[in-house]
Formats: sequence, structure tokens, C-alpha cells
Amino acid sequence: MKSDFIQESNFSAMPTSEAILEAEKVTVHYGSFMALRETYINIPKNQITAFIGPSGCGKSTLLRCFNRMNDLIPGAKVGGKIRFHGENLHDRKFDKRIEEIRRRIGMVFQKPNPFSKTIYENIAFGARINGYRGDMDELVERSLRQAALWDEAKDKLKQSGLSLSGGQQQRLCIARAIAVQPEVILMDEPCSALDPISTLRIEELLHELEERYTIIIVTHNMQQASRVSDMTAFFNVKATESGQRQGYLAEYDRTEVIFQNPKEQVTQEYVSGRFG
Repeated sequence: MKSDFIQESNFSAMPTSEAILEAEKVTVHYGSFMALRETYINIPKNQITAFIGPSGCGKSTLLRCFNRMNDLIPGAKVGGKIRFHGENLHDRKFDKRIEEIRRRIGMVFQKPNPFSKTIYENIAFGARINGYRGDMDELVERSLRQAALWDEAKDKLKQSGLSLSGGQQQRLCIARAIAVQPEVILMDEPCSALDPISTLRIEELLHELEERYTIIIVTHNMQQASRVSDMTAFFNVKATESGQRQGYLAEYDRTEVIFQNPKEQVTQEYVSGRFG
């Protein structure tokens, strides 16, 4: 995808592996509490990877590691390596390039959070900040089309983004993320606040976006994970001797394997609804 942004990439060329993101021995602490321990996972390019598991298992914690959102949490400490195109994003040399990281690895949150601006400005605002130098009208239209919102919003561009329905607002947030031309889109339970019809529209949209972007989605909905993802990572929680609960990656494989023939008994019990 050709970029119209002034800031050029400083990352190295793609590694020979198909993985665009790689976590190596990633451990996350919030203060003295270990939320996630020694996790290894490779995220394939232009596929949808689902993170599933019970509450407190570390799936959202790992998701936030991929664009250093945990930096915003007081007391959070990330150990290990998160590689993007082969380079460790937690190296000090990237400390002054956080905005670049978050442009290239965008995020859509659980609750739709459009800016209190017009629909047009919701798309244009981030692009301007990131130095976009192309045709803004064309960018807004393209982003809304990719988010399957153009037909519903083209006559309302000067209206507030907050005037849209919940499902439309979430698609507007996806369009806003797309507008800054990311390579990866992180989604933290993007459908949990939506009705079934809006949820289905978002799921259809994910399959369309997969051709252009790498997508990681955290979801508690087993049916959603099985419908939309190519790969699924099951995270679980284990109690330590001191009684603390730590999250860990229990199994990671093709989605059909995780849901039909998992290797771990605990995975089978979770996806079949016997616990969680």
C-alpha cells in the first residue's frame, strides 16, 4: 500500500517469515502483579487472529503490547520482545517514535469512541496530524468506503459522529483507524457493545479488510472467533503458590484446530463451554 504520509518508514525489510508481529518471552507486570507470563506468538500478515480466553487471562494485555498502549498504564512493565518487521518495538530507539508505531499499528476499542467532531473531521483529524499530503476528500471517502459506511454517511459528513448509531460509530472508528494507513489493526472486543445486526456487519467488514490489513481481535464470543478468524490463540489463567492468578498462552493454532481438534484438554473444555 502506497503511503501519502510525510513520515517515511524506518523499520527494516520484512523477515522471510510470514509473521508481521512476533512476541518473544513477553511478560507483563502491573506493579508487583504479573498479568501475563513468558508468551511466545507469531502473528501472520493479512490474516485475522483471534485472542480468546476467560477474564484476566492477559489477552487484552498482550494486544496493548503490540502498539505500546501499556506505556500509558502507571506501573506497567513489559519484559521480553515485541518485534514488528523484525525489530523490537520496546527498544529505547523507538521511545520517541510512539506516534509512528501507533499509526502503523492502529487500535479500535471496545466502546465506540468517535471524536465530538463531524463525521468528516473524525477521518481527517488523525490524517492531518500524521502529515497527510494527499486529497483529503478522497481519503475520507475511501476510508468510509473501506469501513462500509460511505453509503450511510455520505450525505451526513458535516453532522457529528456522535449522531450515528452504535454500530455506525464503531465503523466510523474503524474508518478513522484506516485513514492513517496502518498495516495492523488491533480490536479489543469491538462488538461487545453492539446489537446482533451491527455485530454481523462488523464481522462481514473484517473479512473485507483482511485483504489489506493484518487484524488481531480480542473477543469473548466463541462463535465470533470461529466465524471471523484464521488463527486463534487461547489464553488461560493459572493460580500461583501465593494465590495470584497469572495469564498465559495455553494454545495457538489454526482456528479450525482450536475449535474442532485442540491439543490441550483445557482448550477443549473452554471452547465447548465447560468452563470460563
